[in-house]
Amino acid sequence: MALIHIDDPLDTRVTAFRDIRERDLTGRQGLFVAEGEVVLRVLASPTSLCRPVAALIAEKRIAALADILAALPPEVPVYSATQPVLDGVAGFHLHRGILALGHKPAPRPLEEMLADIGGEAVVVVGCGIGNHDNMGGIFRAAAAFGAAAVLLDEQCCDPFYRKAIRVSVGAVLRTAMSTGLAAGDLVDGLKAAGFRVLAMTPASTSPLHLAPRGGRLAIALGAEGPGLPQDVLARCEPVGIPMSGGFDSLNVATAGAIALHHFTR
Repeated sequence: MALIHIDDPLDTRVTAFRDIRERDLTGRQGLFVAEGEVVLRVLASPTSLCRPVAALIAEKRIAALADILAALPPEVPVYSATQPVLDGVAGFHLHRGILALGHKPAPRPLEEMLADIGGEAVVVVGCGIGNHDNMGGIFRAAAAFGAAAVLLDEQCCDPFYRKAIRVSVGAVLRTAMSTGLAAGDLVDGLKAAGFRVLAMTPASTSPLHLAPRGGRLAIALGAEGPGLPQDVLARCEPVGIPMSGGFDSLNVATAGAIALHHFTR
């Protein structure tokens, strides 16, 4: 591994890392920024579905990350810089001192993805998930409980947003996904492929713990507050988590994790 030292925040070789927060809002034409040791380790691992493009590391972190950096493909440049230069590139104090640039996986048609999923599988469907913390939490739970894929409708936020990747502890980079379809089309496609589609909603009188396991199953999750749209609920089997103490709902990522545990264990 050959390190490339950067001593100027305006060095054109690290342009893609510059002013991260502002560019997070506009996108990077198929690229994403990964932050932190855990996420970098996933990106460099064989489990990643994303291609690493470059890394920018604080000099003080290089030695501790030697094994991860060595696992990157030899053509991936690894830049090092002092903390002040790194902060100048990023546009804010980057206390973790670890950035990487990756290429998103090519999008796959829903039918093709579902055809690759086995007969005993659970997938997660996100409808209108706009909060990046919740998005990251959903992917973390999906990976932890062995979901075969996460399917996101056209109203969802970008799972490759830097914060969503970080909250997912890198699960976004290793989870099969399909994005961009209308929620109704997602549900219809799943049902055509033989999936039971369960809608998580506090309005349901069917408790989750009595829902039968087995077969091809999809868990649909809606945004906190409005929940799943009525036209989606009408296409699905509603399921709820019984509450105590006057509470009527959970954080969507928590509810999804509980449902995943039930159906995968």
